[in-house]
Amino acid sequence: MKKGISLQKENYPELKQRINIFLILGGIFFAIIFLRLWYLQIAKGEYYQDLSENNRIRVVKIPAPRGKILDRRGRVLVENRPAFSLSIIPEDIADFKGLQLKLQGLLNMDPAAIARTAAKYKGYPRFKSIKLKRDIDWEEVSLIEVNRLDLPGTIIEIESRRNYLYGDFACHLLGYLGEITEKQLNSIKFANYRRGDLLGVNGSEEAFEQYLRGKEGGCQVEVDSVGRELRVLKEIEPTPGRNILLTIDLELQRLAEKVFDVKAGALIAINPQNGSILAMVNRPAFNPNLFANRMSQKQWNCLIKNPFRPLENKAIQGQYPPGSTFKIITAAAGLEEKIIDSSTKYFCSGTYHLGRHLFYDWKEEGHGIVDIHIAMVESCDCFFYELGRKLGVDKIARYAKEFGLGKKTGFNLKGEMTGLVPSSVWKLKKKRESWQTGETLSVSIGQGFLLVTPIQIISMISTIANGGKIYRPQILKRIETAEGIVVKEFSPIERKRSHLSKETIRLIKNALKGAVNDRRATGWRARIKGIEVAGKTGTAQVVRVRRGEEKIDDDDIPYNRRDHAWFAAFAPKEEPRIAVVVLVEHGGHGGSTSAPIAREVIARYLNLDNKTHDD
Repeated sequence: MKKGISLQKENYPELKQRINIFLILGGIFFAIIFLRLWYLQIAKGEYYQDLSENNRIRVVKIPAPRGKILDRRGRVLVENRPAFSLSIIPEDIADFKGLQLKLQGLLNMDPAAIARTAAKYKGYPRFKSIKLKRDIDWEEVSLIEVNRLDLPGTIIEIESRRNYLYGDFACHLLGYLGEITEKQLNSIKFANYRRGDLLGVNGSEEAFEQYLRGKEGGCQVEVDSVGRELRVLKEIEPTPGRNILLTIDLELQRLAEKVFDVKAGALIAINPQNGSILAMVNRPAFNPNLFANRMSQKQWNCLIKNPFRPLENKAIQGQYPPGSTFKIITAAAGLEEKIIDSSTKYFCSGTYHLGRHLFYDWKEEGHGIVDIHIAMVESCDCFFYELGRKLGVDKIARYAKEFGLGKKTGFNLKGEMTGLVPSSVWKLKKKRESWQTGETLSVSIGQGFLLVTPIQIISMISTIANGGKIYRPQILKRIETAEGIVVKEFSPIERKRSHLSKETIRLIKNALKGAVNDRRATGWRARIKGIEVAGKTGTAQVVRVRRGEEKIDDDDIPYNRRDHAWFAAFAPKEEPRIAVVVLVEHGGHGGSTSAPIAREVIARYLNLDNKTHDD
């Protein structure tokens, strides 16, 4: 017994040491648990409470209805329609690959495309919805709803989609919508946008995005474990975007599009007294509803590979030689510089000699003795060769720039091109070559290096029409709330005033009237009984041809080698109410191709159908 007690006493220090070790380890263990609980409940309590709440309560955004686009009289051109989209909530999806296969079987969706869409939202909160397919039809909605239990994490969202009521009507003016790009998301300008948002890509949709886009709302929704909505807890209504009224007239635009039945080109009608665009047509056109709905790859390829460039707004982006419409500039320069006056006469034999070189008039036998009036009426090239030689290219360039050529007009829509007004300095800088007199002759009749846009030509002819005022072309008339309350009116903007004398403008206006109404007028096909139409034809060479080739029938010339056909006009001559420019790409002669089109537009607008127009 004593021996056993002795052994216990001997082992007691060792036992006590073991107990102490266990106590220390236990203390450390419980301290770790305590610290972890403190960290989770105190230090990170609010974070995990929010995270837990988000598993039960989900915030769903409510997109704001986009503002409508209306014509000058308030007639709707673009509105919204309800549409369904298939979206997923990544947080509620346990088997993503399985879901991909199910959607492939139900809706014939490409699993790889689903994966690519989801990958774009990497780093996006997992409880936020990701749109997989926009604007799904009723059959697809039904399939998803019937198979809802087999598709955890999928939801149907209702949103508004753009509806362009008249198809390709004024498509380049109206524009279309597209999904925001990664580059835009990284820009401060688009700080209030999120992945998947739609915004204006072109035309008025893009230019007036700030007015058309409303302020989105949202609601708190209680969901169950598989993401099904149980009830709405709180809702904030979205604020609709503003409606915008454009300056175009629905009826005039439709008439212009009907008569402008060409492969490629542009037409612009404008009020020369204030710069308001009344109609703007581009051909070929496209249907913006293709972008609002689901465009197939085949449809997209047809647009971007079309040689006639349907997505290009030729009215502001197309750059062409102006042809004889530029003779207005050369005439104005000659009159202002006192090189010619109303009595100055030159002889036109059909050819113009400059050293060893011959420059031809469009009329092979020539026009005989002509003054500035006859030269404009019959579009005599030789008269302007001589006038251009005496002026020199730099004086011609100065007057061209005074009319606004060679720079943007300041039009509302984006993408406007500047064109090109060449000069001796320009050529030396650009081509490192000195200017040649023969090049001046080409510029004087609107050829050579010279390039303009149709909107620049309409601005030029409007300046003559209104007596020297250069207005900024304008497409936006008014902004209203969804209830029709006027928010802002847009007044005409006079960019500058031409320095042309009243006498110069009078002579040119009379000559332009003669170019339509006189006996040998090149623009006679634009005549309207009872209305004094003033205008100028233009035939801009695409490739240079020899004199012997001029007799070839236009139908025998390859399309892309044919001349561009111009016509610019205004009416009535006194106190004009409308100016029109027509450009038909590879259309041949301006007098025969473009003038009749302008005539129809002018006739419709000038009240010949007994309808009043709000100018």
